[in-house]
Amino acid sequence: MVQRCGPVEAFPDRNATTSTEGDDVRDGYDQFVADRLDRLLRYATAITCDKHLAQDIVQDVLVRARSRWGRIGALDAPYLYVRRMVTNDYLSWRRRRARRDVSSTHAALEVISPAVADPAERHAERDAMRARIAVLPDKQRAAIVLRYYEDATTAEIGQVLGCSEGTVRSHLSRALHTLRVNETSPSEVLR
Repeated sequence: MVQRCGPVEAFPDRNATTSTEGDDVRDGYDQFVADRLDRLLRYATAITCDKHLAQDIVQDVLVRARSRWGRIGALDAPYLYVRRMVTNDYLSWRRRRARRDVSSTHAALEVISPAVADPAERHAERDAMRARIAVLPDKQRAAIVLRYYEDATTAEIGQVLGCSEGTVRSHLSRALHTLRVNETSPSEVLR
């Protein structure tokens, strides 16, 4: 009579390592996912323009990366490798999608698509912000634009404006205070 063993014992994982090596690999992978999952999801969402597709792609990539983590984790920059995997998976998804003919009625697309905000409101908000920024003194206006539109550091802003980082922080603080005090709603701009 043949005794049956559990599936793990009967068919050992071909990629299995010793217990301590496996624990190190698993810990490294778990730490990588904990540290980089948000960045991978943001990147995937940016390239796919679809939050749900981005989640699917990242999940598929992380499952594949887990089985190869011993090799990927040993690289100098495993994040760059995994990000490239996300890119490749997205591109292959695009190729697969292009081969399929997906047709749908206009009514069906309206049901599954998210509600779209009124573009006039966004323009009104932008115009209101421009009007509020326009009343700021020149250096404060430059500091705000460099910091929040160009994402410059205080050191970079200081170099551009020819002042110290402390002065830049002062300009930013005073400008933000003025913007908060003079806050107007977009509907007021439309009147």
